[in-house]
Amino acid sequence: MPLLDVQNLKTYFHTRNGVLRAVDDISFSLERGETLGIVGESGSGKSVSCYSILGLIPMPPGRIEGGKAIYDGKTDLLNCSEKELRKIRGKRVSMIFQDPMTSLNPFLKISTQLMEPLFIHERMDKKKAFDVAVQALEEVGIQDAVQRMSMYPHEFSGGMRQRVMIAMALINKPDILIADEPTTALDVTVQAQIMEIIKQRQKDLGTAVILITHDLGVVAGFCERINVMYAGKIVESGTADQIFKNPLHAYTVALQKSIPSLHEKGKPLYTIPGLPPVLIGERTGCSFAPRSELPHTPEEAAMDGVFTEVEPGHMVEVHPATVVNYKQYL
Repeated sequence: MPLLDVQNLKTYFHTRNGVLRAVDDISFSLERGETLGIVGESGSGKSVSCYSILGLIPMPPGRIEGGKAIYDGKTDLLNCSEKELRKIRGKRVSMIFQDPMTSLNPFLKISTQLMEPLFIHERMDKKKAFDVAVQALEEVGIQDAVQRMSMYPHEFSGGMRQRVMIAMALINKPDILIADEPTTALDVTVQAQIMEIIKQRQKDLGTAVILITHDLGVVAGFCERINVMYAGKIVESGTADQIFKNPLHAYTVALQKSIPSLHEKGKPLYTIPGLPPVLIGERTGCSFAPRSELPHTPEEAAMDGVFTEVEPGHMVEVHPATVVNYKQYL
């Protein structure tokens, strides 16, 4: 039984210009202790899908139009009360948000923000909560943790603030950690340190991790399974080996071609042609067809893709504009 089983999740935003289908009928699962990567360009629905699971979508304009998110085989996170969700969020399921400067309250000391989850979920007294918070800072590599507790977020560097966010997310030893672009805006050296901290804490605690990123290079050596999202849908899903060694969807291939380290020195960097589609209103046919470099006719572009298991554990949206020799997979 998976730790988290998401089924047919749909999250729409009702705007003046129409209904924006940010997440449009996606399904995935997460096993205990597993690391799952969700990759795709900005606006593909990666963050919204996980925010939906935690009940963090602003309503209105957002609305969960359908689906289930079964946690631990018994609790549907999409349909439980706010009171029940508060008991799970921050304790059993935690999140590292994308921007630590805006996620941390600039008016509160680090100690106040780190100790708050312990007061709420563990009912700890102030002295014990302080000691646990200091230990949490030390475990993510922050030196002079006792002195740092009395500081404010602006007194930390970007990398240090991200370490605080990791400590805060893991302080209650959650079953699931959702890391939303945890290395965005950090330099390469700090990126590697942050990812290593998450990996080590996962090993120590047995936590399952969902890593949201637009960078396939980040997930290459970190994730066991990968979901590739485009225009609110999962277009390819499989193990890391399947995605990197045998990518089938044209979008997955294009993302890999965009990894700078794979380019020959001195050659222009590859960019995916065109722009992501507008997600407002009904959509028919293949969303990626206008940007695909595979030959296809307008009639083929208007066809709907079929999400198919092409080998054990390897799923792909089969369509003539996105999969070479697509008929063999139908």
